[in-house]
Amino acid sequence: MANVVVGQSGGPSSVINNSLAGVYKRAKILGADKVYGMRYGIQGFLEERLVDLDEYLKDDRSFNLLRTTPSSFLGSCRYKLPDFEISDAVYKRIFQILAKYQIEAFIYIGGNDSMDTIRKLADYGQKIGSSVTFVGAPKTIDDDLMETDHTPGYGSAAKYIATTTKEVIRDMVVYEHKPSVFVMEIMGRNAGWLTAASALSRGDNCVGPDLIYLPEVNFDLANFRADVEKILKRKDCVLVAVSEGIHTADGTFIPELQGADLAVDSFGHKAMGGTAEVLCKFCEKEFGVKTRSLELSVMQRCGAHIASRTDAEEAFASGAAAVEAALRGQTGLMATLVRESNDPYVCSVSLADVHKISNAERKVPRSMINEAGNDVTDEFISYARPLIMGELQPIMKDGIPEHLVLD
Repeated sequence: MANVVVGQSGGPSSVINNSLAGVYKRAKILGADKVYGMRYGIQGFLEERLVDLDEYLKDDRSFNLLRTTPSSFLGSCRYKLPDFEISDAVYKRIFQILAKYQIEAFIYIGGNDSMDTIRKLADYGQKIGSSVTFVGAPKTIDDDLMETDHTPGYGSAAKYIATTTKEVIRDMVVYEHKPSVFVMEIMGRNAGWLTAASALSRGDNCVGPDLIYLPEVNFDLANFRADVEKILKRKDCVLVAVSEGIHTADGTFIPELQGADLAVDSFGHKAMGGTAEVLCKFCEKEFGVKTRSLELSVMQRCGAHIASRTDAEEAFASGAAAVEAALRGQTGLMATLVRESNDPYVCSVSLADVHKISNAERKVPRSMINEAGNDVTDEFISYARPLIMGELQPIMKDGIPEHLVLD
């Protein structure tokens, strides 16, 4: 049986290694001789940095450790392949390495930009008549991939955000008659799925955030001031959840209002950060109250101690489906999650053309955002609640989680 290679790309998640585990286990069941892992994604592959996963997944314990270890076990990269119509030198190198290691199936676990890599490699392979297949396994905490109901990684990040929001609220209300504004900045450049998840903290013993702002709705400072003022008139503490990518009607990100020069990566994405701090300074000036900003940053994507079991199982299933499709000879596809029922929650795995997925973003529908643009609706809650259900218990050692580490 032909060999398989798998890589992880882009930002990690707390369940991305479940997708890797799904690829490995299913490939072995289907008779693959070797399952190679790319060190640091396609960038490491170009340097021929491959590891034989048999050496690390020797027994059930190591395999289970992989599944409860956060972040990308193989390492990651943010490497943009050039268009092969302009330069095909990189592609020739990739296919030389594939031939050297007798690899017939190439699996890439990642988000939008990773699916761009799958699209380009599949198209080039077909152009030269190669039999190597290229299939993507979805991963992004941003939940913004097209053609799939949701993405592995999102449920666990949403669970972490909802839990943290609830804990922050408990801390906020300790002192009586101390007016304050607390702004939580949550990841999400163009899509607000993660910030919306803060609403999942609401329940019998938690009111949740007072205001939620997503990048799908243009942000207006005057409206923000009015929203905060209205809440301060009826309660002492205001909790605001904001996506890092909220922007004004002309596309200006909030930190840029103060002249910040945001760096740009190889894919043309602006680096985010600083939104909560800017809004806190604004509230201090406007209301004269104490403020505090909290940027959840990387903890949203590596908090495996509170990962969603539903999320982990779906990540595993999507990895298994991706390699199964590739070993059947299918190429240019991505495994997708299909919601068959919401109550009870039932989800299956399918496949979609990667050309419909790469370089596109699935944003929060307007119907999931309230009319004022400062909260979410029950439609979002019904969508997101099933994705955070269940717990994935980490393997503990000396009182803290143990991780499987690639040396």
